[in-house]
Amino acid sequence: MDFFSTQNIMLNIPPGAGGYPVSWIEAIGTLAGLICIWLASYEKLINYLFGIINVVLFAVIFFQIQLYASLLLQLFFFGANVYGWYAWSRQSQQQALLKIRWLSRPAAMIWGGGSILAIALVATGIDPLFAWLSRATLAILHAFGINVAAPVLAPDAFPFWDACMMVLSIVAMILMTRKYVENWLLWAVVNVISIGIFALQGVWVMALEYLILLFIALNGCRVWIKSAREHSSRALNH
Repeated sequence: MDFFSTQNIMLNIPPGAGGYPVSWIEAIGTLAGLICIWLASYEKLINYLFGIINVVLFAVIFFQIQLYASLLLQLFFFGANVYGWYAWSRQSQQQALLKIRWLSRPAAMIWGGGSILAIALVATGIDPLFAWLSRATLAILHAFGINVAAPVLAPDAFPFWDACMMVLSIVAMILMTRKYVENWLLWAVVNVISIGIFALQGVWVMALEYLILLFIALNGCRVWIKSAREHSSRALNH
């Protein structure tokens, strides 16, 4: 189980005692995340495999650095990656392939208003919610005869910004699985917030990852906008 510890160091950057210690789980999770988002920006189905690897490893990291909303977010991402894999690959004569497009204005307003409300709720309730989930998980494990000591839970390090990351990432992931262009705009916002939080928490490789993901999101936005325009033009011509 040492592999899953952020204290299991792969290398220092730069090399030497003064370098930043990069754990194996951080390095592999980061690489999987970069591959996932890059492939998604070009509509490659295999992106979801790398996404699943990324969210499993990041969930373990987030528990260790007390970012509980982000941990819960990984559980959602796991399911969303499975669904996205299904939705992108589903083809039949009755079901048209998903096409890249924009949200309608009413839909965009609903998503925006819902996101603001959800951020407020998560920011004020993340610590008691995670404590309840921890107790429930322990009860389930004990019911199956698995004796696990109750973890000592510190308060969420950045409840508001953690909530922003959680809610906006959920919305972005849903929009991505349905191929809406706006998902990349939300990912860009999430990446900016993530860079700051991970830098403050001292997880520098993940901060660097999200800096790279910011540029990938901007490129994905460019590619998808072009594709949405092409699909719109074809629809008008028909």
